[in-house]
Amino acid sequence: MKLYHGSNIVVEKPEILQSDRRLDFGTGFYLTSSYEQAERWAFLTVKRRGEGKPIITSYDFEENEVSSMKVTRFEGASAEWLQFVASNRNIKDFTDESDIVIGPVANDRTMPVIKLYFAGIYDEDETIKRLLPQKLKDQYAFKSEKALKSLVLSEVIEP
Repeated sequence: MKLYHGSNIVVEKPEILQSDRRLDFGTGFYLTSSYEQAERWAFLTVKRRGEGKPIITSYDFEENEVSSMKVTRFEGASAEWLQFVASNRNIKDFTDESDIVIGPVANDRTMPVIKLYFAGIYDEDETIKRLLPQKLKDQYAFKSEKALKSLVLSEVIEP
């Protein structure tokens, strides 16, 4: 399976870097199966960081290696997905034991919506509706060194 990483640099050797940003699936190396989505992420990364140029690095994902890994998969925006995203976004030291997490992308208004959910203003259904992806396909968070080893660099693209 082909997966894409959008950035402002070439990422030949994926790493799990600590970030100040709280992400949907926690700390990890993020990819998507959508070239278009990776391209948007690459341009957004250049804009946010103010340096580099949009780069899409593609990898072949050796899916046969996941049988020995803990994979958490969310087929859609569900109550379980909401709880997982909310925990990663809101609880400072939240961790899970997953090697890979796969699922929908929450939109860019995540934190205000999650705060209203925790305050009891939105119920699960309303929160999920407001967090649903906006023309975004999916995200794969590779959260362990073991998981990163299932990725093989395929090509580097300058859109």
